[in-house]
Amino acid sequence: MEITINDLLNINNPNIIDIRSNQKFNDNHIPGSINISYDNLVNNHSKYLNKGENYYLYCQKGITSRTVSQILRAYGYNAFSVIGGYESYILKKI
Repeated sequence: MEITINDLLNINNPNIIDIRSNQKFNDNHIPGSINISYDNLVNNHSKYLNKGENYYLYCQKGITSRTVSQILRAYGYNAFSVIGGYESYILKKI
């Protein structure tokens, strides 16, 4: 499942996860997001996620986050990929 940046920004207190590298996250990120690399999230999902909550994942362009959200959904999590990733957030701000 996917979500647009506009829809994400209209959600009250969303669980946003930046799956990019720590360096990219530290350079810039969507406010309110936390950073968990995609491999760490997939390999240790039960450490970070609770079933029954919604999680909104983004990467740089939305490609990796789409794949990771599909994997997490197969594990039973409500994971959504932000269409266009961080770049869609940057374009929204312009």
